[in-house]
Amino acid sequence: MKKIQNSYKKSGVNISIANKFVNHIAKISKKNVKKTDKSFNADNIGAFGSAFDISNIKIKDPVVVSCTDGVGTKIVLANKFKKFDTIGIDLVAMCVNDLIVQGAKPLFFLDYIAVGKLNLDRTKSILKGILKGCEVSNCKLIGGETAEMPGIYSEDKFDLAGFSVGIVSKRKILNKKNVRKNNLILAIPSSGIHSNGYSLVRSILKKNKITKKLKKELLRPTKIYTKEILKLVSKNLINSAAHITGGGLIENITRSIPNNLSINIDLSKIKTKKIFKWLKSKNISNYEMLRTFNCGVGFCIIIDKKNIKKIKKYFSKDYMPYEIGYVSSKGKKLNLYNSIKW
Repeated sequence: MKKIQNSYKKSGVNISIANKFVNHIAKISKKNVKKTDKSFNADNIGAFGSAFDISNIKIKDPVVVSCTDGVGTKIVLANKFKKFDTIGIDLVAMCVNDLIVQGAKPLFFLDYIAVGKLNLDRTKSILKGILKGCEVSNCKLIGGETAEMPGIYSEDKFDLAGFSVGIVSKRKILNKKNVRKNNLILAIPSSGIHSNGYSLVRSILKKNKITKKLKKELLRPTKIYTKEILKLVSKNLINSAAHITGGGLIENITRSIPNNLSINIDLSKIKTKKIFKWLKSKNISNYEMLRTFNCGVGFCIIIDKKNIKKIKKYFSKDYMPYEIGYVSSKGKKLNLYNSIKW
Protein backbone atom coordinates (compact mmCIF):
# COMPACT_ATOMS: atom_id res chain seq x y z
CA MET A 1 0.00 0.00 0.00
CA LYS A 2 1.32 3.42 -0.96
CA LYS A 3 2.08 5.59 2.03
CA ILE A 4 0.19 8.92 2.02
CA GLN A 5 2.62 11.81 1.96
CA ASN A 6 2.63 14.51 4.58
CA SER A 7 1.64 18.01 3.50
CA TYR A 8 1.21 21.48 4.97
CA LYS A 9 -2.54 21.21 4.35
CA LYS A 10 -2.73 17.95 6.33
CA SER A 11 -0.95 19.63 9.22
CA GLY A 12 -3.71 22.26 9.34
CA VAL A 13 -2.48 25.12 7.12
CA ASN A 14 -4.28 25.73 3.83
CA ILE A 15 -2.21 28.03 1.62
CA SER A 16 -4.82 27.94 -1.15
CA ILE A 17 -7.47 29.53 1.09
CA ALA A 18 -4.94 32.11 2.26
CA ASN A 19 -4.19 33.01 -1.35
CA LYS A 20 -7.91 33.46 -2.03
CA PHE A 21 -8.05 35.91 0.86
CA VAL A 22 -5.05 37.86 -0.48
CA ASN A 23 -6.77 38.09 -3.87
CA HIS A 24 -9.92 39.33 -2.13
CA ILE A 25 -7.91 42.04 -0.35
CA ALA A 26 -6.30 43.15 -3.61
CA LYS A 27 -9.67 43.32 -5.32
CA ILE A 28 -11.40 45.45 -2.68
CA SER A 29 -8.31 47.63 -2.22
CA LYS A 30 -8.37 48.63 -5.86
CA LYS A 31 -12.09 49.27 -5.60
CA ASN A 32 -11.78 51.50 -2.52
CA VAL A 33 -8.81 53.62 -3.63
CA LYS A 34 -9.57 56.66 -5.79
CA LYS A 35 -7.79 56.75 -9.12
CA THR A 36 -6.43 60.21 -8.23
CA ASP A 37 -4.84 58.91 -5.02
CA LYS A 38 -1.15 58.40 -5.79
CA SER A 39 -0.06 57.73 -2.19
CA PHE A 40 -1.01 54.03 -2.25
CA ASN A 41 -0.34 51.44 -4.94
CA ALA A 42 -3.06 48.77 -4.65
CA ASP A 43 -1.06 46.55 -7.02
CA ASN A 44 1.47 46.21 -4.20
CA ILE A 45 -0.94 44.05 -2.16
CA GLY A 46 0.67 40.63 -1.72
CA ALA A 47 4.21 42.01 -1.92
CA PHE A 48 6.74 41.49 0.87
CA GLY A 49 6.46 45.09 2.03
CA SER A 50 3.79 47.78 1.80
CA ALA A 51 4.58 51.08 0.09
CA PHE A 52 3.07 54.50 0.80
CA ASP A 53 4.17 57.64 -1.05
CA ILE A 54 4.52 60.64 1.29
CA SER A 55 6.05 63.01 -1.28
CA ASN A 56 2.74 64.83 -1.81
CA ILE A 57 2.10 65.46 1.89
CA LYS A 58 2.74 69.15 2.49
CA ILE A 59 3.70 69.40 6.17
CA LYS A 60 6.52 71.59 7.42
CA ASP A 61 8.96 69.88 9.80
CA PRO A 62 7.09 66.52 9.62
CA VAL A 63 7.29 64.02 12.46
CA VAL A 64 6.16 60.41 12.03
CA VAL A 65 4.09 58.91 14.86
CA SER A 66 3.29 55.18 15.10
CA CYS A 67 0.95 53.10 17.25
CA THR A 68 0.09 49.44 17.63
CA ASP A 69 -2.76 47.84 19.57
CA GLY A 70 -5.36 45.11 19.65
CA VAL A 71 -8.94 44.79 20.88
CA GLY A 72 -8.38 42.51 23.85
CA THR A 73 -10.90 39.88 24.82
CA LYS A 74 -13.75 41.66 23.05
CA ILE A 75 -12.77 39.13 20.37
CA VAL A 76 -14.18 36.35 22.54
CA LEU A 77 -17.64 37.94 22.46
CA ALA A 78 -17.45 38.56 18.71
CA ASN A 79 -16.78 34.85 18.35
CA LYS A 80 -19.48 33.88 20.83
CA PHE A 81 -22.15 36.01 19.13
CA LYS A 82 -20.89 35.17 15.58
CA LYS A 83 -20.66 38.83 14.65
CA PHE A 84 -17.39 39.89 13.07
CA ASP A 85 -18.12 43.01 10.99
CA THR A 86 -17.51 45.56 13.75
CA ILE A 87 -14.45 44.20 15.57
CA GLY A 88 -12.25 45.53 12.74
CA ILE A 89 -13.54 49.06 13.40
CA ASP A 90 -12.41 48.62 17.01
CA LEU A 91 -8.97 47.54 15.83
CA VAL A 92 -8.47 50.67 13.72
CA ALA A 93 -9.96 52.91 16.41
CA MET A 94 -7.62 51.71 19.14
CA CYS A 95 -4.63 52.67 16.99
CA VAL A 96 -5.73 55.92 15.33
CA ASN A 97 -7.24 57.32 18.55
CA ASP A 98 -3.77 56.96 20.06
CA LEU A 99 -2.16 58.75 17.10
CA ILE A 100 -4.36 61.81 17.43
CA VAL A 101 -3.42 62.20 21.10
CA GLN A 102 -0.21 63.70 19.68
CA GLY A 103 -2.05 65.53 16.93
CA ALA A 104 -0.92 63.15 14.18
CA LYS A 105 -2.99 62.58 11.05
CA PRO A 106 -3.30 58.82 10.35
CA LEU A 107 -1.76 57.89 7.02
CA PHE A 108 -1.94 54.13 6.79
CA PHE A 109 -2.88 51.00 8.67
CA LEU A 110 -1.74 47.37 8.67
CA ASP A 111 -3.46 44.44 10.33
CA TYR A 112 -2.34 41.09 11.73
CA ILE A 113 -4.94 38.32 11.92
CA ALA A 114 -3.93 35.07 13.62
CA VAL A 115 -6.27 32.08 13.39
CA GLY A 116 -6.39 28.39 14.23
CA LYS A 117 -8.05 27.65 10.91
CA LEU A 118 -8.71 30.20 8.19
CA ASN A 119 -12.45 30.77 7.75
CA LEU A 120 -12.78 32.87 4.61
CA ASP A 121 -16.23 34.31 5.38
CA ARG A 122 -15.28 35.29 8.93
CA THR A 123 -11.99 36.86 7.85
CA LYS A 124 -13.68 38.81 5.07
CA SER A 125 -16.19 40.11 7.61
CA ILE A 126 -13.38 41.24 9.92
CA LEU A 127 -11.68 42.94 6.97
CA LYS A 128 -14.93 44.74 6.15
CA GLY A 129 -14.80 46.38 9.59
CA ILE A 130 -11.13 47.27 9.21
CA LEU A 131 -11.87 48.99 5.90
CA LYS A 132 -14.77 50.87 7.49
CA GLY A 133 -12.50 52.05 10.31
CA CYS A 134 -9.91 53.21 7.79
CA GLU A 135 -12.60 55.06 5.84
CA VAL A 136 -13.86 56.88 8.94
CA SER A 137 -10.34 57.82 10.04
CA ASN A 138 -9.29 58.76 6.48
CA CYS A 139 -6.30 56.43 6.33
CA LYS A 140 -5.36 53.61 3.96
CA LEU A 141 -5.20 49.90 4.62
CA ILE A 142 -1.92 49.15 2.83
CA GLY A 143 -1.09 45.63 3.97
CA GLY A 144 -1.07 43.09 6.75
CA GLU A 145 -0.56 39.46 7.62
CA THR A 146 -2.93 36.54 8.06
CA ALA A 147 -1.36 33.64 9.95
CA GLU A 148 -2.92 30.20 10.23
CA MET A 149 -1.49 28.57 13.36
CA PRO A 150 -3.07 25.25 14.38
CA GLY A 151 -1.87 24.20 17.80
CA ILE A 152 -1.54 27.79 19.00
CA TYR A 153 -5.22 28.58 18.41
CA SER A 154 -8.11 26.13 18.24
CA GLU A 155 -10.01 26.07 14.93
CA ASP A 156 -12.61 28.67 15.89
CA LYS A 157 -10.28 31.06 17.76
CA PHE A 158 -8.49 34.12 16.39
CA ASP A 159 -6.61 37.23 17.47
CA LEU A 160 -6.14 40.68 15.96
CA ALA A 161 -3.44 43.32 16.10
CA GLY A 162 -3.18 46.62 14.25
CA PHE A 163 -0.40 49.02 13.39
CA SER A 164 -0.84 52.59 12.20
CA VAL A 165 1.44 55.43 11.16
CA GLY A 166 0.58 59.11 11.21
CA ILE A 167 2.29 62.42 10.56
CA VAL A 168 2.27 65.82 12.25
CA SER A 169 4.25 69.03 12.02
CA LYS A 170 6.74 69.38 14.85
CA ARG A 171 5.08 72.70 15.66
CA LYS A 172 1.65 71.08 15.97
CA ILE A 173 2.54 68.13 18.22
CA LEU A 174 0.27 67.94 21.26
CA ASN A 175 2.51 67.83 24.29
CA LYS A 176 1.72 67.86 28.00
CA LYS A 177 4.27 70.66 28.37
CA ASN A 178 1.68 72.95 26.75
CA VAL A 179 -0.72 72.50 29.69
CA ARG A 180 -1.09 75.45 32.06
CA LYS A 181 -2.71 76.13 35.42
CA ASN A 182 -6.47 76.80 35.09
CA ASN A 183 -6.77 74.92 31.78
CA LEU A 184 -10.10 73.13 31.45
CA ILE A 185 -10.54 69.38 31.01
CA LEU A 186 -13.28 68.44 28.56
CA ALA A 187 -14.75 64.97 28.21
CA ILE A 188 -15.80 63.70 24.79
CA PRO A 189 -18.43 60.94 25.08
CA SER A 190 -17.65 57.34 24.22
CA SER A 191 -19.90 55.18 22.05
CA GLY A 192 -19.95 52.55 24.81
CA ILE A 193 -17.42 50.22 26.41
CA HIS A 194 -15.08 50.59 23.43
CA SER A 195 -12.40 47.85 23.69
CA ASN A 196 -11.27 47.70 27.31
CA GLY A 197 -12.40 45.85 30.40
CA TYR A 198 -13.88 42.89 28.55
CA SER A 199 -12.31 40.26 30.78
CA LEU A 200 -14.37 41.70 33.64
CA VAL A 201 -17.42 42.00 31.37
CA ARG A 202 -17.14 38.34 30.37
CA SER A 203 -16.83 37.30 34.00
CA ILE A 204 -20.09 39.12 34.77
CA LEU A 205 -21.87 37.61 31.75
CA LYS A 206 -21.33 34.10 33.14
CA LYS A 207 -23.90 34.89 35.83
CA ASN A 208 -26.37 36.96 33.79
CA LYS A 209 -28.81 36.50 30.94
CA ILE A 210 -27.52 37.87 27.63
CA THR A 211 -30.32 39.64 25.78
CA LYS A 212 -30.28 40.70 22.13
CA LYS A 213 -30.05 44.33 23.22
CA LEU A 214 -27.10 43.55 25.49
CA LYS A 215 -25.29 41.70 22.69
CA LYS A 216 -25.61 44.76 20.47
CA GLU A 217 -24.28 47.04 23.19
CA LEU A 218 -21.34 44.79 24.02
CA LEU A 219 -20.18 44.72 20.39
CA ARG A 220 -20.86 48.39 19.66
CA PRO A 221 -17.70 49.62 17.89
CA THR A 222 -15.28 52.11 19.36
CA LYS A 223 -15.83 55.75 18.41
CA ILE A 224 -13.12 57.11 16.10
CA TYR A 225 -12.29 60.73 17.00
CA THR A 226 -9.86 61.62 14.20
CA LYS A 227 -12.09 63.99 12.22
CA GLU A 228 -12.98 66.21 15.17
CA ILE A 229 -9.62 66.20 16.95
CA LEU A 230 -7.55 66.93 13.84
CA LYS A 231 -9.73 69.95 13.07
CA LEU A 232 -9.01 71.27 16.57
CA VAL A 233 -5.29 70.58 16.14
CA SER A 234 -5.23 72.52 12.86
CA LYS A 235 -6.81 75.50 14.66
CA ASN A 236 -4.42 75.27 17.66
CA LEU A 237 -7.35 74.78 20.05
CA ILE A 238 -5.93 71.90 22.15
CA ASN A 239 -3.03 71.90 24.61
CA SER A 240 -3.04 68.18 25.41
CA ALA A 241 -5.23 65.10 25.03
CA ALA A 242 -5.89 61.63 26.41
CA HIS A 243 -7.41 58.53 24.85
CA ILE A 244 -9.34 56.78 27.64
CA THR A 245 -8.46 53.11 27.21
CA GLY A 246 -7.08 50.43 29.56
CA GLY A 247 -6.85 51.85 33.06
CA GLY A 248 -9.89 54.05 32.50
CA LEU A 249 -10.02 57.72 33.40
CA ILE A 250 -7.76 57.31 36.43
CA GLU A 251 -4.76 55.85 34.61
CA ASN A 252 -4.95 57.81 31.34
CA ILE A 253 -5.71 61.43 32.14
CA THR A 254 -2.62 61.80 34.38
CA ARG A 255 -0.38 60.94 31.41
CA SER A 256 -1.43 64.18 29.74
CA ILE A 257 -0.17 66.82 32.18
CA PRO A 258 3.34 67.72 33.41
CA ASN A 259 4.54 66.65 36.86
CA ASN A 260 4.35 70.18 38.26
CA LEU A 261 0.57 70.38 37.83
CA SER A 262 -2.51 68.57 39.19
CA ILE A 263 -5.77 67.35 37.70
CA ASN A 264 -9.09 67.95 39.42
CA ILE A 265 -12.14 66.06 38.18
CA ASP A 266 -15.73 66.41 39.34
CA LEU A 267 -17.08 62.89 38.84
CA SER A 268 -20.67 64.07 39.22
CA LYS A 269 -20.34 65.86 35.87
CA ILE A 270 -19.59 62.67 33.93
CA LYS A 271 -22.41 61.69 31.61
CA THR A 272 -22.32 57.93 31.82
CA LYS A 273 -24.31 55.44 29.77
CA LYS A 274 -26.80 52.66 30.50
CA ILE A 275 -24.26 49.91 29.84
CA PHE A 276 -22.01 51.26 32.59
CA LYS A 277 -24.93 51.59 34.98
CA TRP A 278 -25.73 47.96 34.26
CA LEU A 279 -22.13 46.93 34.94
CA LYS A 280 -22.03 49.01 38.13
CA SER A 281 -25.11 47.16 39.39
CA LYS A 282 -23.11 43.89 39.25
CA ASN A 283 -21.25 44.59 42.50
CA ILE A 284 -18.34 46.62 41.12
CA SER A 285 -16.89 49.42 43.27
CA ASN A 286 -16.72 53.01 42.04
CA TYR A 287 -12.92 52.87 41.98
CA GLU A 288 -12.86 49.62 40.01
CA MET A 289 -15.30 51.08 37.46
CA LEU A 290 -13.13 54.16 37.00
CA ARG A 291 -9.86 52.28 36.54
CA THR A 292 -11.33 49.56 34.27
CA PHE A 293 -13.88 51.28 32.02
CA ASN A 294 -14.17 54.63 30.28
CA CYS A 295 -17.54 55.10 32.07
CA GLY A 296 -18.84 57.22 29.18
CA VAL A 297 -15.70 59.30 28.52
CA GLY A 298 -13.86 58.06 25.43
CA PHE A 299 -11.45 60.93 24.95
CA CYS A 300 -10.34 64.01 26.91
CA ILE A 301 -8.90 67.30 25.74
CA ILE A 302 -7.18 69.91 27.87
CA ILE A 303 -7.79 73.44 26.63
CA ASP A 304 -7.65 77.16 27.35
CA LYS A 305 -10.98 78.30 28.74
CA LYS A 306 -11.35 80.97 26.05
CA ASN A 307 -11.53 78.28 23.33
CA ILE A 308 -14.47 76.25 24.64
CA LYS A 309 -17.12 77.76 22.32
CA LYS A 310 -14.91 77.45 19.23
CA ILE A 311 -14.25 73.80 20.07
CA LYS A 312 -17.87 72.77 20.47
CA LYS A 313 -18.84 73.82 16.95
CA TYR A 314 -16.77 70.95 15.52
CA PHE A 315 -18.78 68.21 17.24
CA SER A 316 -22.15 66.57 16.69
CA LYS A 317 -24.75 66.51 19.43
CA ASP A 318 -23.98 62.89 20.41
CA TYR A 319 -20.29 63.59 20.96
CA MET A 320 -20.38 67.14 22.27
CA PRO A 321 -17.48 67.86 24.68
CA TYR A 322 -18.33 69.04 28.17
CA GLU A 323 -16.34 70.25 31.15
CA ILE A 324 -15.44 67.73 33.88
CA GLY A 325 -12.48 69.39 35.56
CA TYR A 326 -9.53 71.75 35.55
CA VAL A 327 -5.77 71.90 36.04
CA SER A 328 -4.29 73.41 39.19
CA SER A 329 -0.83 74.05 40.64
CA LYS A 330 1.15 71.13 42.02
CA GLY A 331 -0.43 69.00 44.69
CA LYS A 332 -1.80 65.49 44.48
CA LYS A 333 -1.48 64.36 40.85
CA LEU A 334 -5.16 63.41 40.51
CA ASN A 335 -7.97 64.75 42.65
CA LEU A 336 -11.39 63.14 42.25
CA TYR A 337 -14.34 64.61 44.06
CA ASN A 338 -18.06 63.87 44.30
CA SER A 339 -19.18 60.62 42.63
CA ILE A 340 -20.62 59.49 39.31
CA LYS A 341 -24.39 59.60 39.17
CA TRP A 342 -25.03 56.01 38.23
